[in-house]
Amino acid sequence: MKKILTTTLAILFLGLFTTATAQDNANQTWKKLSKVTFQKKYDDLMGFKVDFPVFAPSVQQMDGQEITIKGYIIPVEGYKSHKEFVFSAFPYNMCFFCGGAGPETVMEVVASEPVKYTAESVTLKGTLELNDNDINRLMYALKDARLVD
Repeated sequence: MKKILTTTLAILFLGLFTTATAQDNANQTWKKLSKVTFQKKYDDLMGFKVDFPVFAPSVQQMDGQEITIKGYIIPVEGYKSHKEFVFSAFPYNMCFFCGGAGPETVMEVVASEPVKYTAESVTLKGTLELNDNDINRLMYALKDARLVD
């Protein structure tokens, strides 16, 4: 009986540790993505120099990898369940678009299933894509994203 109790407690502890570790990783992803600098390059379409991202090697290694990230939904087409939206490290009133943060704190999301809008933080998992050449898009995109419980 003592062995069963010890085994059960060990499994519960391991489950909690694994969940906590996954959440810690999701919380740290924005910090990892912040390792970016900017280089001014002339853009023919705009007719002047524009800031283009220069990703640190640690960020470049994440390109094409599945990541887990925690943040806030910034709706593009209203407050409904949708598949394409902007995801932010910060709530709407503090996000990049309100002037409260840098461009490294937001990403485009294309979800595999619609994600219902909430003002609370959510955790997503998907494939990270880096963008360092198209000024009409955000520098980060999360493809085939899905909500993580």
